[in-house]
Amino acid sequence: MTFKEQILEGIPNKLPQPKPYDPNINHAPKRKEILSEDEKKLALKNALRYFDKEHHAVLLPEFREELEKYGRIYMYRLRPDYKMYARPIDEYPARSKQAAAIMLMIQNNLDYAVAQHPHELITYGGNGAVFQNWAQYRLSMKYLAEMNDEQTLVMYSGHPMGLFPSHKEAPRVIVTNGMMIPNYSQPDDWEKFNALGVTQYGQMTAGSYMYIGPQGIVHGTTITVLNGGRKISKNGEGLEGKLFVTAGLGGMSGAQPKAGNIAGCITVCAEINPKATETRHSQGWVDEVISDLDELAGRVKTAKENKEVVSIAYQGNIVDVWEKFDTENIYIDLGSDQTSLHNPWAGGYYPVGLSYEESNEMMASQPELFKEKVQETLRRHAASINNHTAKGTYFFDYGNAFLLEASRAGADIMAADGKSFRYPSYVQDIMGPMCFDYGFGPFRWVCTSGKTEDLARTDAIACEVLEEIMKNSPAEIQQQMADNIRWIKGAQENKLVVGSQARILYADAEGRIKIAEAFNKAIEKGEIGYVVLGRDHHDVSGTDSPYRETSNIYDGSQFTADMAIHNVIGDSFRGATWVSIHNGGGVGWGEVINGGFGMVLDGSNEASKRLKSMLFWDVNNGIARRSWARNDEAIFAIKRAMEAEPNLKVTLPNKVDESLF
Repeated sequence: MTFKEQILEGIPNKLPQPKPYDPNINHAPKRKEILSEDEKKLALKNALRYFDKEHHAVLLPEFREELEKYGRIYMYRLRPDYKMYARPIDEYPARSKQAAAIMLMIQNNLDYAVAQHPHELITYGGNGAVFQNWAQYRLSMKYLAEMNDEQTLVMYSGHPMGLFPSHKEAPRVIVTNGMMIPNYSQPDDWEKFNALGVTQYGQMTAGSYMYIGPQGIVHGTTITVLNGGRKISKNGEGLEGKLFVTAGLGGMSGAQPKAGNIAGCITVCAEINPKATETRHSQGWVDEVISDLDELAGRVKTAKENKEVVSIAYQGNIVDVWEKFDTENIYIDLGSDQTSLHNPWAGGYYPVGLSYEESNEMMASQPELFKEKVQETLRRHAASINNHTAKGTYFFDYGNAFLLEASRAGADIMAADGKSFRYPSYVQDIMGPMCFDYGFGPFRWVCTSGKTEDLARTDAIACEVLEEIMKNSPAEIQQQMADNIRWIKGAQENKLVVGSQARILYADAEGRIKIAEAFNKAIEKGEIGYVVLGRDHHDVSGTDSPYRETSNIYDGSQFTADMAIHNVIGDSFRGATWVSIHNGGGVGWGEVINGGFGMVLDGSNEASKRLKSMLFWDVNNGIARRSWARNDEAIFAIKRAMEAEPNLKVTLPNKVDESLF
């Protein structure tokens, strides 16, 4: 069968042959035993409902074995034979070009070069899933191929509920992931209900079909490292010869060494999973790999002496690195961590003293002992960081729940008040006041033609737009504009593309709208093919997350989720092609609500109207909320937005004189 025929087939009437388990692929760890016998029966019935009754007798023992062996039913037999990657948009069978663009984005999320555990349909973060199983993938792709521009596909945590009548201006797809009743949103609830096949952890851009490989985070990481360097710099010096120590080389964290190189420092990034290290090294995202601590210490000393710009992956546990550098008196200028501590008990963080294989076995067979080992390691990890910060290291939490889980483990990580953390979140200290409050966040686009020349042309267009805007930008945002112009000018030489022909930069509402409008005009003229717009959920408006995106909100509302919900509702009726709302992305199940969107530009007047309406709201919703929280930068930004748009009228806060208290 051709690729198009396989897509249109959906779930085949004749079952394909079972697929052998491929040990060369980076697989998800076995999930812990959590279902009762009755619940296992329910999970099997839930899985079998995708198939005609005549196949149940064959599939039942197979699915039972998957559930016992891996803790989930992935339906490996249904994995397609064709290569998984983002094809040019015209290669997809589709009645709607908007639907074809979504199919392209789904396949990009599952590209072997992009996805962390592609056979388990997990894009990044250890559990960030596009779908729960391969039947859902097949059925969703079939629906997208069949849909017209007056239908909307409704997605319930990876399950395609079906095509519903709507209208041309409605989103083509509505996605929810993990939207639990609040009292059922603990980590074990995810384990249980995901094993039952009724919900999934969509992370941020995994379950919303907007992941673009590690490039998606490298820009934000670069901005963070650059601004972290500015916080510790003396006399305006840069990061030359300075050392950044962190951990994680997965789907998101794998951006760190590349960001360190762009920022101009020495980066040491520890990773416990050899396959993850191999992937990032082979892709050129990390320069060197070292597995011996003595060799690592010597290499870093040499790099410091020579003021090299180099990134080094340490194949091993990050705690060993912090402790070794302490005893060797190697000064760390910047420190952070991007292990997946939103998922601490199922492969997100590995205990010191155990091998990768031993840990994977223990987390499934002895989960309580594994939890003890993780928490013991977190206490050691925090203690070593404290030793370094006493010497002057600037450490920041990278929003991965490191400080949160360390505090729950009893680590010495709390400030003197006993309520707040000793170290700031990078959003509190860097991204919030410097970027989000001004409306700057991770705007991204994908060239659906798959042509490198289209990406180069969009890079040039974006650069031209930003340079023009910067001429009249206020002093408050000149640094942000300069950083992004520097970024886009170096995008080609830094070889950021993994998977689809995509790009990301930080822009405010004005920048996003003007760049998008310029793209739409270029499409209309036939200079480039269709473009998909999107963003990370880690943005100005998309996410309510008290330990990350909204950690610099201090009026008490950081624990509310009104902004994220309003954001996705507003995007959906203002012209987004698809919208998504998730529980759990980035910092953990039950800890955050985050939303995203995708928008297809086709060169039409309708697309022009939609982009102006939707992108303006998508940013200014968040600025308004941040302004109401009394953030000075956001008050400045929302006043500026009201001056530019007469129909925008936002309630402004009246500040109280502290002396009255």
